[in-house]
Amino acid sequence: MNVLNFVNAFFGDGAHWHGYDGIPTRLLEHLQYSLEALALAALIGLPVGLVTGHYGKGGNTLTLIATAGRALPTFGLLVLITISTGFGMTPVMIPLVVLAVPPILVTTYEAVRSVDPSPVDAARGIGMAEPRILLQVELPVALPLILGGLRSAAIQIVSTATIAAYVGLGGLGRFIVDGLYQHDYEKVVGGATLVAGMALATLGIFWAVGRATVSPGVRRAH
Repeated sequence: MNVLNFVNAFFGDGAHWHGYDGIPTRLLEHLQYSLEALALAALIGLPVGLVTGHYGKGGNTLTLIATAGRALPTFGLLVLITISTGFGMTPVMIPLVVLAVPPILVTTYEAVRSVDPSPVDAARGIGMAEPRILLQVELPVALPLILGGLRSAAIQIVSTATIAAYVGLGGLGRFIVDGLYQHDYEKVVGGATLVAGMALATLGIFWAVGRATVSPGVRRAH
């Protein structure tokens, strides 16, 4: 059987659409893991990137942190934390957050640093406080690049959250891991297809968010 036949067989089997191991349940689990990891990474990366970018300090340190985060093997970190803390959500969340923080952190920093200094100087000249300058002048202009960093992180999380299945949790990785164990390649291909589809859907969502939140003038400039 070729890949298309595996895909048709997987999605055409009604048994895959019902129960605790059905596609809707696994999709919701995968979405939950992905959203939680992205939220945690954003809570860490966005504030640090915005503040350091605004004041123009710590760029080299952020680059070192990002390089270190990207160098860590996600699966190896999962195994190490599982051995140390036991099974559960913590061993899954930590590697996903470590994976997602660098693109958010570095892109946010660079986005704020790339803002034209003229309106920033003008805002200071009329007496605006630094937090207002950051949020009302720099952030709207930097938003397209910041969303790009969040998008990159979200796609990496969605693609990597399959590791949850290796520590007994659910998500779309369950199809891949169980399929490999059972030599059920129909299930493996179906799970991989769902992950790829979810990554493409993530791209579409961020495109829509960008259209809704970035002003037309800023979009044209980018």
